Amino acid sequence: MKPIWIVDDDQSIRFVLERALLREDMPTRSFSSPREVLQALETADAEQQPQVLVSDIRMPGGSGLDLLARIKTLMPGLPVIIMTAYSDLDSAVSAFQGGAFEYLPKPFDLPKAVELIRRAVEESQHEQVGTIGALAAPEMLGQAPAMQDVFRAIGRLSQSHVTVMITGESGTGKELVAQALHRHSPRAQGPFVAINTAAIPKDLLESELFGHERGAFTGAQNMRRGRFEQAEGGTLFLDEIGDMPFDLQTRLLRVLSDGSFYRVGGHSAIKANVRVIAATHQDLELRVKDGAFREDLFHRLNVIRLRLPALRERLEDIPVLTRHFLQQSAQQLGVESKRISDAAQASLLAFQFPGNVRQLENICHWLTVMAPAQVIEPKDLPPEVVHNQSQVGASAPPRGIVGGLVASAQAIAAQGTDHTPLDAEPAASMNGHGEPVANAASTVSMPMPTRSGVLNLPGADWEVGLEAEAMDLLLSGRTDVWDALTRRFESKLILAALANTRGRRIEAAVKLGIGRNTITRKIQELGLDH
Repeated sequence: MKPIWIVDDDQSIRFVLERALLREDMPTRSFSSPREVLQALETADAEQQPQVLVSDIRMPGGSGLDLLARIKTLMPGLPVIIMTAYSDLDSAVSAFQGGAFEYLPKPFDLPKAVELIRRAVEESQHEQVGTIGALAAPEMLGQAPAMQDVFRAIGRLSQSHVTVMITGESGTGKELVAQALHRHSPRAQGPFVAINTAAIPKDLLESELFGHERGAFTGAQNMRRGRFEQAEGGTLFLDEIGDMPFDLQTRLLRVLSDGSFYRVGGHSAIKANVRVIAATHQDLELRVKDGAFREDLFHRLNVIRLRLPALRERLEDIPVLTRHFLQQSAQQLGVESKRISDAAQASLLAFQFPGNVRQLENICHWLTVMAPAQVIEPKDLPPEVVHNQSQVGASAPPRGIVGGLVASAQAIAAQGTDHTPLDAEPAASMNGHGEPVANAASTVSMPMPTRSGVLNLPGADWEVGLEAEAMDLLLSGRTDVWDALTRRFESKLILAALANTRGRRIEAAVKLGIGRNTITRKIQELGLDH
């Protein structure tokens, strides 16, 4: 087998991958810059050439994407895996545009990285490497796993003409995804036409979609081209498709099936060369069951489905989105961009955002205009967020990483407005599967947030609870007591560190004294990323 070439200016990354691949009997060769790779390619014989290339995306003296483009010219069939610590959509799927085999965000889980490289090796050995293209909208940002999945899907769909259904709550960015799918598709030179089927009266919607002939109805003094004709050669985005009247659903189905339609009052069929992307915030399966949406149309539209997560499902993205929207608002108004304090950011993390990303964007516009100082404090936030601060302790926080983020956010938000200690309910213990343990003896007190934002471990209470749990498990006859309690201890420790760092894994790893790959692996092994 030929070697796996690793390109990264970070020696530790090269070392970790080398050791992991050698354990799997995969030879390696490492480089610190794209220039070294290109020089090595000039002198390498057939056996020394790479089986797979794994490259960082941003390195001193050269870009991984530029290297990818050069490699695809010299060795079109070579699988290239792009690594990057940057999580905006441009970085995430630009690799696909250049024909990368896969995109690997840092910090990565080492076993998964090895498995990905193994798949690339198998792909190269069978000579089945394909080129997958994609770009995406720079305004789409996200580090959350759910958003990374969306980015990948946009990349993989960018060279396709297939119909796509985008689902998600209002304000999650469905039209942005539709625009990205169009902008980086073979139809990119054609028009992108959007219509909100819920915003147009039923009597006018048919004419809006299909156009009308002169005299087709009262007031139709001229022939009018509908949205399907306007989108000829491009993409038609049908937003809120779940609200389309039932009789118009039949006409839409015919267009999707036959590829032709008639204007209102017309007698000549018009051929439609249009890609349709639909979106809805509704449960279309339920609408079908209730008889409000045609089942055949549902299946015709639901070829590929992309689900956009609600903002409350991607709390780790709120800080970067907040900074982005504050900078965007400042540019639009021609003023200096404002900064947000940790306490104010914590208040936003504790807010539910029923309006999702659109609501966060509006809040940032409001703050740019209304906040009196350059640094935004909790008291500067709009009324709906400030009001939420008084209710953050009313219900128990969710479990897992998101729960840790919310608990920490609530503590810091309270410190920003009220300097009284925050009372917190002890969190439920976790069993070996990351599930709550109902036995009262198994409950261990979670660290209590202090006014400084640092978590205190209370006396010996947790030790007593741990000893009681150990005795209970030993008496039950179980033979996995060590593993069960170790998993619980590690879970508590990692959640406390993540709460303390507001979900920043690398910073939490530093505080715990472990590697970033270790904390990523532990989070996945312990089921804390759900």
